[in-house]
Amino acid sequence: MRKTSRAYVSDVRSQAADATKARVLRAAKTLFVGGGIDRVTIAQIAKKAGVSASTVFALYKSKEGILRELIKSALFGRGFQVAIARLKDETDSLRLIALTANVARAIYEAESSELGLIRGVSAFSPDLRNLEKELEELRFKMQKERVELLFEQQKQLKGLTLEEARRILWMYTSRDIYRLLVHEAGWTPDRYEEWLSETLLRALAAPAVKRR
Repeated sequence: MRKTSRAYVSDVRSQAADATKARVLRAAKTLFVGGGIDRVTIAQIAKKAGVSASTVFALYKSKEGILRELIKSALFGRGFQVAIARLKDETDSLRLIALTANVARAIYEAESSELGLIRGVSAFSPDLRNLEKELEELRFKMQKERVELLFEQQKQLKGLTLEEARRILWMYTSRDIYRLLVHEAGWTPDRYEEWLSETLLRALAAPAVKRR
């Protein structure tokens, strides 16, 4: 009975903590959109979330910690998890390279929806730029296995080195290309994904191998 009671109390506390975290993130997002990242303070976030500043510091350590969580939640949320799940049991390196286009689409669609307004008012924020650099490095690392498998299966474009292939994949799946084609040129996300998939295969895979 005592174990059941302890488990119940622990569950309630966990739910309360999650609710507090969500409230802080919502408050921060609203304030970031309204005034820009650099102008917002921890005290303002705490006040809007209805908690103490010490609670915010305990949860996220800093304003950068809050921003990091907002970005990670947006970029690597449900859409990203669904896209990554499609790669899980795939063993054909060409198929994995092609599916990378779907992963990129999931990331940037979520980013546009969840973070577009924040980016608009805080484009030159040092905190935002530092986190973007950090996440770009993470994206580069996450693509490594796909490129290595392409070389292991000897399906790479002749004359291409592993490092060159990694950089090409990273470049084509960048935010800038998504922005130029979807936001600036008016392409649909479907068209972007199809184009990117074909482009990655042309840039990385040997012409002689069967694609997709």
